[in-house]
Amino acid sequence: MMQAQRQALETSNAITVRNPFDGALVGEVPVSSAAEIAAAVIRAKTAQREFRCSTPAVRRAMLNALAEEIAADAENLARIISTEMGKTIREARNEVRRAQNTLKLSGDAATFLDGEALHCAIVEGGADRLATITYEPVGVVGAITPFNYPLNLLCHKLGPAIAAGNAVVAKPSPKAPLAAARLHELAMKAGWPAGLFQIVHGAAEAAVSLAQSPIDLLSFTGGPAAGLALKNASRLIRCLMELGGNDPLFVLPDADLDKAVATAIGHRFEIAGQSCAAVKKLYLHRDIEKIFTERLLAAVDAVEFGDPSQDDTDMGTVIDLAAAKTVAERVNASISAHGAKLLTGGTHDGTVFSPTVISQIAADAPVIADETFGPVIAIRSFTDPRAAIAEVNAGEFGLQAGIFTNDHALIKTFSRDLNVGGVMINEGPDFRAEHVPFGGVKRSGLGREGVRIALREMSEPKVVID
Repeated sequence: MMQAQRQALETSNAITVRNPFDGALVGEVPVSSAAEIAAAVIRAKTAQREFRCSTPAVRRAMLNALAEEIAADAENLARIISTEMGKTIREARNEVRRAQNTLKLSGDAATFLDGEALHCAIVEGGADRLATITYEPVGVVGAITPFNYPLNLLCHKLGPAIAAGNAVVAKPSPKAPLAAARLHELAMKAGWPAGLFQIVHGAAEAAVSLAQSPIDLLSFTGGPAAGLALKNASRLIRCLMELGGNDPLFVLPDADLDKAVATAIGHRFEIAGQSCAAVKKLYLHRDIEKIFTERLLAAVDAVEFGDPSQDDTDMGTVIDLAAAKTVAERVNASISAHGAKLLTGGTHDGTVFSPTVISQIAADAPVIADETFGPVIAIRSFTDPRAAIAEVNAGEFGLQAGIFTNDHALIKTFSRDLNVGGVMINEGPDFRAEHVPFGGVKRSGLGREGVRIALREMSEPKVVID
Protein backbone atom coordinates (compact mmCIF):
# COMPACT_ATOMS: atom_id res chain seq x y z
CA MET A 1 0.00 0.00 0.00
CA MET A 2 1.53 3.29 -1.07
CA GLN A 3 1.02 6.23 1.26
CA ALA A 4 0.92 9.86 0.19
CA GLN A 5 3.38 12.23 1.81
CA ARG A 6 1.26 15.22 0.85
CA GLN A 7 -2.04 15.23 -0.92
CA ALA A 8 -2.11 18.85 -2.09
CA LEU A 9 0.88 20.41 -3.83
CA GLU A 10 0.64 24.09 -4.69
CA THR A 11 2.53 25.34 -7.71
CA SER A 12 2.63 28.92 -8.91
CA ASN A 13 -0.81 28.67 -10.46
CA ALA A 14 -2.53 25.45 -9.36
CA ILE A 15 -3.21 23.19 -6.40
CA THR A 16 -2.96 19.51 -7.23
CA VAL A 17 -4.99 17.36 -4.86
CA ARG A 18 -3.98 13.77 -4.18
CA ASN A 19 -5.66 11.09 -2.10
CA PRO A 20 -3.88 10.98 1.28
CA PHE A 21 -4.32 7.19 1.40
CA ASP A 22 -2.69 6.11 -1.85
CA GLY A 23 -1.41 9.26 -3.52
CA ALA A 24 -3.75 8.98 -6.49
CA LEU A 25 -4.56 12.19 -8.32
CA VAL A 26 -7.99 13.47 -7.27
CA GLY A 27 -8.19 16.87 -8.95
CA GLU A 28 -6.75 20.31 -9.43
CA VAL A 29 -7.90 23.87 -8.75
CA PRO A 30 -6.36 27.19 -9.81
CA VAL A 31 -4.62 29.41 -7.26
CA SER A 32 -6.32 32.80 -7.01
CA SER A 33 -4.11 35.88 -7.09
CA ALA A 34 -4.67 38.83 -4.77
CA ALA A 35 -6.12 40.77 -7.71
CA GLU A 36 -8.51 37.94 -8.55
CA ILE A 37 -9.67 37.73 -4.93
CA ALA A 38 -10.29 41.49 -4.80
CA ALA A 39 -12.22 41.28 -8.08
CA ALA A 40 -14.36 38.45 -6.69
CA VAL A 41 -15.26 40.59 -3.68
CA ILE A 42 -16.22 43.51 -5.94
CA ARG A 43 -18.47 41.20 -7.99
CA ALA A 44 -19.99 39.95 -4.74
CA LYS A 45 -20.73 43.51 -3.64
CA THR A 46 -22.53 44.16 -6.91
CA ALA A 47 -24.59 40.99 -6.59
CA GLN A 48 -25.38 41.66 -2.93
CA ARG A 49 -26.70 45.17 -3.56
CA GLU A 50 -29.58 43.62 -5.50
CA PHE A 51 -29.92 40.55 -3.31
CA ARG A 52 -30.17 42.48 -0.03
CA CYS A 53 -33.77 43.40 -0.86
CA SER A 54 -34.78 39.79 -1.57
CA THR A 55 -37.57 38.34 0.52
CA PRO A 56 -37.15 35.57 3.10
CA ALA A 57 -39.23 33.33 0.85
CA VAL A 58 -36.78 33.81 -2.03
CA ARG A 59 -33.77 33.06 0.17
CA ARG A 60 -35.43 29.99 1.60
CA ALA A 61 -36.25 28.71 -1.89
CA MET A 62 -32.63 29.22 -2.98
CA LEU A 63 -31.21 27.32 -0.02
CA ASN A 64 -33.71 24.50 -0.42
CA ALA A 65 -32.87 24.28 -4.12
CA LEU A 66 -29.18 23.92 -3.33
CA ALA A 67 -29.96 21.27 -0.70
CA GLU A 68 -31.89 19.37 -3.39
CA GLU A 69 -28.94 19.56 -5.77
CA ILE A 70 -26.67 18.21 -3.03
CA ALA A 71 -29.09 15.34 -2.44
CA ALA A 72 -29.05 14.48 -6.14
CA ASP A 73 -25.24 14.59 -6.16
CA ALA A 74 -24.76 13.01 -2.72
CA GLU A 75 -22.66 9.97 -3.61
CA ASN A 76 -20.39 11.96 -5.91
CA LEU A 77 -19.86 14.58 -3.19
CA ALA A 78 -19.14 11.89 -0.62
CA ARG A 79 -16.52 10.33 -2.90
CA ILE A 80 -14.92 13.74 -3.44
CA ILE A 81 -14.72 14.39 0.30
CA SER A 82 -13.37 10.93 1.12
CA THR A 83 -10.71 10.94 -1.57
CA GLU A 84 -9.50 14.50 -1.04
CA MET A 85 -9.11 14.41 2.75
CA GLY A 86 -9.17 10.77 3.86
CA LYS A 87 -12.29 10.41 5.98
CA THR A 88 -14.19 7.18 5.48
CA ILE A 89 -16.87 6.99 2.85
CA ARG A 90 -19.46 6.45 5.59
CA GLU A 91 -18.29 9.59 7.38
CA ALA A 92 -18.35 11.50 4.10
CA ARG A 93 -21.90 10.40 3.34
CA ASN A 94 -22.93 11.61 6.78
CA GLU A 95 -21.30 14.98 6.15
CA VAL A 96 -23.23 15.35 2.91
CA ARG A 97 -26.45 14.55 4.77
CA ARG A 98 -25.64 17.14 7.44
CA ALA A 99 -24.81 19.77 4.82
CA GLN A 100 -28.29 19.39 3.34
CA ASN A 101 -29.79 19.86 6.80
CA THR A 102 -27.64 22.93 7.43
CA LEU A 103 -28.89 24.62 4.28
CA LYS A 104 -32.53 23.67 4.85
CA LEU A 105 -32.40 24.90 8.45
CA SER A 106 -30.85 28.13 7.20
CA GLY A 107 -33.73 28.53 4.77
CA ASP A 108 -36.19 27.97 7.60
CA ALA A 109 -34.38 30.50 9.78
CA ALA A 110 -34.56 33.11 7.02
CA THR A 111 -38.30 33.29 7.61
CA PHE A 112 -37.79 34.10 11.29
CA LEU A 113 -35.19 36.88 11.20
CA ASP A 114 -37.54 38.92 13.32
CA GLY A 115 -36.94 42.25 14.96
CA GLU A 116 -38.76 43.77 17.89
CA ALA A 117 -40.60 46.93 18.92
CA LEU A 118 -39.64 48.80 22.11
CA HIS A 119 -41.46 51.79 23.53
CA CYS A 120 -39.12 54.61 24.51
CA ALA A 121 -41.28 55.81 27.40
CA ILE A 122 -40.27 53.11 29.87
CA VAL A 123 -39.39 55.72 32.52
CA GLU A 124 -41.35 58.71 33.71
CA GLY A 125 -40.90 61.59 31.31
CA GLY A 126 -39.64 59.34 28.50
CA ALA A 127 -40.45 60.16 24.90
CA ASP A 128 -43.72 58.79 23.59
CA ARG A 129 -42.03 57.09 20.67
CA LEU A 130 -41.73 53.54 19.36
CA ALA A 131 -38.36 52.04 18.49
CA THR A 132 -38.46 49.37 15.80
CA ILE A 133 -35.41 47.10 15.59
CA THR A 134 -34.82 45.19 12.38
CA TYR A 135 -31.91 43.12 11.03
CA GLU A 136 -30.20 43.92 7.76
CA PRO A 137 -27.47 42.03 5.89
CA VAL A 138 -23.86 43.01 6.61
CA GLY A 139 -22.86 42.79 2.93
CA VAL A 140 -20.12 40.43 1.76
CA VAL A 141 -18.99 37.58 4.01
CA GLY A 142 -15.47 36.25 3.56
CA ALA A 143 -15.55 32.56 4.55
CA ILE A 144 -12.35 30.59 5.21
CA THR A 145 -12.84 26.89 5.93
CA PRO A 146 -10.64 23.96 7.07
CA PHE A 147 -10.01 20.53 5.57
CA ASN A 148 -11.80 18.32 8.10
CA TYR A 149 -15.42 19.08 7.11
CA PRO A 150 -14.92 20.63 3.68
CA LEU A 151 -18.63 20.66 2.78
CA ASN A 152 -20.67 21.09 5.95
CA LEU A 153 -18.47 23.74 7.58
CA LEU A 154 -18.74 25.78 4.39
CA CYS A 155 -22.52 25.33 4.49
CA HIS A 156 -22.48 26.56 8.10
CA LYS A 157 -21.14 29.85 6.76
CA LEU A 158 -22.93 29.95 3.43
CA GLY A 159 -26.41 29.04 4.67
CA PRO A 160 -26.82 31.72 7.37
CA ALA A 161 -25.07 34.31 5.20
CA ILE A 162 -27.50 33.82 2.30
CA ALA A 163 -30.46 33.56 4.68
CA ALA A 164 -29.51 36.98 6.07
CA GLY A 165 -29.23 38.50 2.59
CA ASN A 166 -25.45 38.54 2.19
CA ALA A 167 -23.04 37.48 -0.55
CA VAL A 168 -20.21 35.02 0.14
CA VAL A 169 -16.66 34.71 -1.13
CA ALA A 170 -15.23 31.48 0.26
CA LYS A 171 -11.67 30.15 0.42
CA PRO A 172 -11.50 26.45 1.30
CA SER A 173 -8.41 24.75 2.65
CA PRO A 174 -5.85 23.97 -0.06
CA LYS A 175 -5.68 20.50 1.50
CA ALA A 176 -9.32 19.80 0.55
CA PRO A 177 -10.69 22.33 -1.95
CA LEU A 178 -12.69 20.10 -4.28
CA ALA A 179 -15.94 19.73 -2.31
CA ALA A 180 -16.22 23.53 -2.12
CA ALA A 181 -15.65 23.84 -5.84
CA ARG A 182 -18.39 21.28 -6.47
CA LEU A 183 -20.75 23.09 -4.10
CA HIS A 184 -20.32 26.25 -6.16
CA GLU A 185 -21.15 24.32 -9.34
CA LEU A 186 -24.30 22.99 -7.68
CA ALA A 187 -25.33 26.48 -6.55
CA MET A 188 -25.07 27.69 -10.15
CA LYS A 189 -27.07 24.67 -11.27
CA ALA A 190 -29.71 25.57 -8.66
CA GLY A 191 -30.11 28.97 -10.31
CA TRP A 192 -28.32 31.19 -7.82
CA PRO A 193 -27.49 34.71 -9.06
CA ALA A 194 -24.03 35.10 -10.56
CA GLY A 195 -21.50 36.61 -8.16
CA LEU A 196 -23.51 35.95 -5.02
CA PHE A 197 -21.44 32.90 -4.05
CA GLN A 198 -17.89 32.56 -5.29
CA ILE A 199 -14.90 30.35 -4.50
CA VAL A 200 -11.27 31.45 -4.47
CA HIS A 201 -8.36 29.11 -3.87
CA GLY A 202 -4.97 29.25 -2.23
CA ALA A 203 -3.10 28.87 1.04
CA ALA A 204 -2.23 31.41 3.76
CA GLU A 205 -1.43 34.19 1.31
CA ALA A 206 -4.87 33.90 -0.29
CA ALA A 207 -6.52 33.89 3.15
CA VAL A 208 -4.76 37.14 4.04
CA SER A 209 -5.75 38.67 0.70
CA LEU A 210 -9.39 37.81 1.36
CA ALA A 211 -9.21 39.22 4.90
CA GLN A 212 -7.69 42.45 3.56
CA SER A 213 -10.21 42.81 0.72
CA PRO A 214 -13.31 45.03 1.12
CA ILE A 215 -15.43 42.30 2.75
CA ASP A 216 -17.85 43.25 5.53
CA LEU A 217 -17.47 40.21 7.80
CA LEU A 218 -14.85 37.48 8.13
CA SER A 219 -15.91 33.99 9.20
CA PHE A 220 -12.93 31.70 9.81
CA THR A 221 -12.52 28.15 11.08
CA GLY A 222 -8.99 26.99 11.80
CA GLY A 223 -6.14 27.34 14.29
CA PRO A 224 -5.55 30.18 16.79
CA ALA A 225 -2.31 31.41 15.19
CA ALA A 226 -3.90 31.70 11.76
CA GLY A 227 -7.01 33.23 13.30
CA LEU A 228 -5.01 35.96 15.03
CA ALA A 229 -3.09 36.75 11.84
CA LEU A 230 -6.34 37.06 9.88
CA LYS A 231 -7.99 39.14 12.59
CA ASN A 232 -5.08 41.58 12.48
CA ALA A 233 -5.16 41.62 8.67
CA SER A 234 -8.91 42.29 8.54
CA ARG A 235 -8.71 45.63 10.34
CA LEU A 236 -11.99 46.74 11.96
CA ILE A 237 -14.43 44.37 10.28
CA ARG A 238 -16.37 41.91 12.41
CA CYS A 239 -14.74 38.51 12.82
CA LEU A 240 -16.39 35.20 13.67
CA MET A 241 -13.73 32.63 14.51
CA GLU A 242 -13.92 28.98 15.52
CA LEU A 243 -10.35 28.22 16.57
CA GLY A 244 -10.39 24.67 17.89
CA GLY A 245 -10.39 23.01 21.27
CA ASN A 246 -8.69 20.62 23.66
CA ASP A 247 -11.86 18.99 24.82
CA PRO A 248 -12.42 16.76 27.85
CA LEU A 249 -14.78 13.85 28.44
CA PHE A 250 -15.46 13.05 32.13
CA VAL A 251 -16.72 9.62 33.17
CA LEU A 252 -18.13 9.27 36.71
CA PRO A 253 -18.70 6.01 38.65
CA ASP A 254 -22.46 5.92 38.06
CA ALA A 255 -22.15 6.32 34.29
CA ASP A 256 -23.33 3.91 31.63
CA LEU A 257 -19.81 2.66 30.93
CA ASP A 258 -20.58 0.87 27.68
CA LYS A 259 -22.19 3.98 26.23
CA ALA A 260 -19.30 6.11 27.45
CA VAL A 261 -16.79 3.74 25.81
CA ALA A 262 -18.64 3.87 22.50
CA THR A 263 -18.83 7.66 22.71
CA ALA A 264 -15.15 8.06 23.53
CA ILE A 265 -14.19 5.96 20.51
CA GLY A 266 -16.75 7.51 18.20
CA HIS A 267 -15.86 11.07 19.18
CA ARG A 268 -12.10 10.56 19.08
CA PHE A 269 -11.57 8.29 16.10
CA GLU A 270 -14.05 10.02 13.79
CA ILE A 271 -12.07 11.43 10.83
CA ALA A 272 -8.98 10.00 12.55
CA GLY A 273 -9.25 12.41 15.47
CA GLN A 274 -9.17 15.54 13.31
CA SER A 275 -12.15 17.34 14.79
CA CYS A 276 -11.99 20.53 16.84
CA ALA A 277 -14.33 19.15 19.52
CA ALA A 278 -13.06 15.56 19.57
CA VAL A 279 -12.32 13.85 22.90
CA LYS A 280 -8.77 15.06 23.38
CA LYS A 281 -8.64 14.31 27.13
CA LEU A 282 -10.47 11.40 28.77
CA TYR A 283 -10.95 11.95 32.51
CA LEU A 284 -11.78 8.69 34.28
CA HIS A 285 -12.79 8.54 37.93
CA ARG A 286 -10.44 6.18 39.75
CA ASP A 287 -13.32 3.98 40.93
CA ILE A 288 -14.08 2.92 37.35
CA GLU A 289 -10.73 3.57 35.64
CA LYS A 290 -9.60 -0.08 35.51
CA ILE A 291 -12.84 -1.61 34.22
CA PHE A 292 -13.46 1.27 31.82
CA THR A 293 -9.95 1.00 30.37
CA GLU A 294 -10.36 -2.75 29.85
CA ARG A 295 -13.61 -2.22 27.95
CA LEU A 296 -12.11 0.68 26.02
CA LEU A 297 -9.12 -1.35 24.82
CA ALA A 298 -11.37 -4.20 23.72
CA ALA A 299 -13.46 -1.76 21.70
CA VAL A 300 -10.40 -0.06 20.21
CA ASP A 301 -9.11 -3.43 19.09
CA ALA A 302 -12.27 -3.86 17.02
CA VAL A 303 -11.82 -0.59 15.09
CA GLU A 304 -11.14 -1.28 11.41
CA PHE A 305 -8.77 1.35 10.03
CA GLY A 306 -7.16 1.89 6.67
CA ASP A 307 -8.63 2.42 3.20
CA PRO A 308 -11.27 5.18 3.52
CA SER A 309 -13.09 4.09 0.36
CA GLN A 310 -14.21 0.76 1.85
CA ASP A 311 -17.63 0.61 3.48
CA ASP A 312 -16.37 -1.51 6.37
CA THR A 313 -13.55 0.89 7.32
CA ASP A 314 -14.22 2.66 10.63
CA MET A 315 -11.31 5.12 10.50
CA GLY A 316 -9.39 6.55 7.57
CA THR A 317 -6.22 8.60 7.33
CA VAL A 318 -4.90 11.80 8.82
CA ILE A 319 -4.63 14.60 6.30
CA ASP A 320 -0.97 14.12 5.34
CA LEU A 321 2.34 12.59 6.38
CA ALA A 322 3.42 15.74 8.22
CA ALA A 323 0.31 15.47 10.40
CA ALA A 324 1.03 11.81 11.14
CA LYS A 325 4.60 12.65 12.14
CA THR A 326 3.43 15.44 14.44
CA VAL A 327 1.03 13.10 16.23
CA ALA A 328 3.74 10.43 16.55
CA GLU A 329 6.19 12.97 17.97
CA ARG A 330 3.70 14.06 20.62
CA VAL A 331 2.90 10.47 21.58
CA ASN A 332 6.57 9.55 21.84
CA ALA A 333 7.44 12.66 23.84
CA SER A 334 4.55 12.02 26.22
CA ILE A 335 5.94 8.52 26.86
CA SER A 336 9.68 9.22 26.96
CA ALA A 337 9.74 12.58 28.70
CA HIS A 338 6.50 12.60 30.69
CA GLY A 339 6.15 9.00 31.87
CA ALA A 340 2.96 8.09 30.02
CA LYS A 341 2.13 4.43 29.34
CA LEU A 342 1.26 3.32 25.83
CA LEU A 343 -1.64 0.85 26.01
CA THR A 344 -2.18 0.31 22.29
CA GLY A 345 -1.29 1.86 18.93
CA GLY A 346 1.18 4.71 18.67
CA THR A 347 2.48 3.85 15.19
CA HIS A 348 1.64 4.90 11.67
CA ASP A 349 2.09 3.60 8.15
CA GLY A 350 2.31 6.78 6.15
CA THR A 351 -0.94 8.65 6.76
CA VAL A 352 -2.69 5.68 8.39
CA PHE A 353 -2.25 6.17 12.14
CA SER A 354 -3.26 3.28 14.39
CA PRO A 355 -5.94 3.98 17.03
CA THR A 356 -3.94 4.87 20.13
CA VAL A 357 -4.63 4.87 23.87
CA ILE A 358 -2.23 6.34 26.46
CA SER A 359 -2.66 6.28 30.24
CA GLN A 360 -0.83 7.57 33.34
CA ILE A 361 -0.37 10.78 31.45
CA ALA A 362 0.77 14.06 32.99
CA ALA A 363 -1.27 17.22 32.57
CA ASP A 364 1.64 18.91 30.75
CA ALA A 365 2.37 16.01 28.36
CA PRO A 366 2.34 17.12 24.69
CA VAL A 367 -0.75 15.14 23.69
CA ILE A 368 -2.65 16.77 26.57
CA ALA A 369 -1.16 20.27 26.58
CA ASP A 370 -1.61 20.80 22.83
CA GLU A 371 -4.64 20.27 20.66
CA THR A 372 -3.68 17.04 18.91
CA PHE A 373 -5.31 16.31 15.56
CA GLY A 374 -4.97 12.54 15.51
CA PRO A 375 -6.56 9.31 16.84
CA VAL A 376 -5.09 9.43 20.35
CA ILE A 377 -7.12 8.87 23.52
CA ALA A 378 -5.15 10.32 26.45
CA ILE A 379 -6.40 9.12 29.85
CA ARG A 380 -6.26 11.26 32.98
CA SER A 381 -7.39 9.93 36.39
CA PHE A 382 -9.30 11.93 38.97
CA THR A 383 -11.16 11.56 42.24
CA ASP A 384 -12.21 15.15 42.93
CA PRO A 385 -14.48 16.54 40.18
CA ARG A 386 -13.72 20.13 41.20
CA ALA A 387 -9.98 19.55 40.81
CA ALA A 388 -10.55 18.03 37.37
CA ILE A 389 -12.70 20.98 36.37
CA ALA A 390 -10.03 23.39 37.60
CA GLU A 391 -7.40 21.56 35.53
CA VAL A 392 -9.50 21.91 32.37
CA ASN A 393 -10.25 25.55 33.11
CA ALA A 394 -6.53 26.29 33.49
CA GLY A 395 -5.99 25.38 29.82
CA GLU A 396 -5.94 27.84 26.94
CA PHE A 397 -8.99 26.41 25.14
CA GLY A 398 -12.65 26.25 26.07
CA LEU A 399 -14.74 24.78 23.27
CA GLN A 400 -16.94 21.94 24.57
CA ALA A 401 -16.94 19.21 27.21
CA GLY A 402 -18.79 15.95 27.79
CA ILE A 403 -19.86 14.40 31.11
CA PHE A 404 -21.18 10.92 31.73
CA THR A 405 -23.13 10.80 35.00
CA ASN A 406 -26.71 10.69 36.24
CA ASP A 407 -25.87 12.55 39.45
CA HIS A 408 -27.93 15.73 39.22
CA ALA A 409 -25.73 17.65 41.64
CA LEU A 410 -22.61 16.79 39.66
CA ILE A 411 -24.32 17.73 36.40
CA LYS A 412 -25.07 21.14 37.90
CA THR A 413 -21.48 21.51 39.10
CA PHE A 414 -19.91 20.64 35.76
CA SER A 415 -22.42 22.71 33.79
CA ARG A 416 -21.91 25.76 35.98
CA ASP A 417 -18.16 25.63 36.59
CA LEU A 418 -16.62 24.45 33.33
CA ASN A 419 -15.36 27.45 31.37
CA VAL A 420 -16.36 26.21 27.93
CA GLY A 421 -18.85 27.10 25.22
CA GLY A 422 -20.87 23.90 25.48
CA VAL A 423 -21.45 21.12 28.02
CA MET A 424 -22.87 17.83 26.74
CA ILE A 425 -24.56 15.58 29.33
CA ASN A 426 -24.19 11.82 28.82
CA GLU A 427 -22.71 12.67 25.45
CA GLY A 428 -19.27 13.48 24.06
CA PRO A 429 -17.89 16.99 23.47
CA ASP A 430 -18.06 16.51 19.70
CA PHE A 431 -21.87 16.43 19.70
CA ARG A 432 -23.40 19.19 17.59
CA ALA A 433 -26.81 20.03 16.19
CA GLU A 434 -26.77 22.28 13.13
CA HIS A 435 -29.20 24.91 14.49
CA VAL A 436 -27.70 25.11 18.01
CA PRO A 437 -24.99 27.67 18.91
CA PHE A 438 -21.49 26.20 18.60
CA GLY A 439 -18.25 27.85 19.65
CA GLY A 440 -16.00 28.46 22.61
CA VAL A 441 -14.21 30.83 24.91
CA LYS A 442 -10.57 31.83 25.34
CA ARG A 443 -8.44 30.59 22.43
CA SER A 444 -11.34 28.53 21.09
CA GLY A 445 -12.84 31.44 19.24
CA LEU A 446 -14.90 34.58 18.81
CA GLY A 447 -18.66 34.50 18.32
CA ARG A 448 -20.75 31.44 17.56
CA GLU A 449 -21.76 29.29 14.64
CA GLY A 450 -24.99 27.32 14.40
CA VAL A 451 -27.67 28.41 11.98
CA ARG A 452 -29.95 30.49 14.18
CA ILE A 453 -27.29 32.47 16.03
CA ALA A 454 -25.06 32.82 12.95
CA LEU A 455 -27.95 34.45 11.12
CA ARG A 456 -27.90 37.24 13.71
CA GLU A 457 -24.09 37.36 13.77
CA MET A 458 -24.16 38.00 10.01
CA SER A 459 -26.75 40.77 10.27
CA GLU A 460 -26.66 44.40 11.35
CA PRO A 461 -29.38 45.66 13.72
CA LYS A 462 -31.07 48.87 12.63
CA VAL A 463 -33.15 51.07 14.93
CA VAL A 464 -35.93 53.34 13.63
CA ILE A 465 -37.63 55.55 16.23
CA ASP A 466 -40.89 57.12 15.23
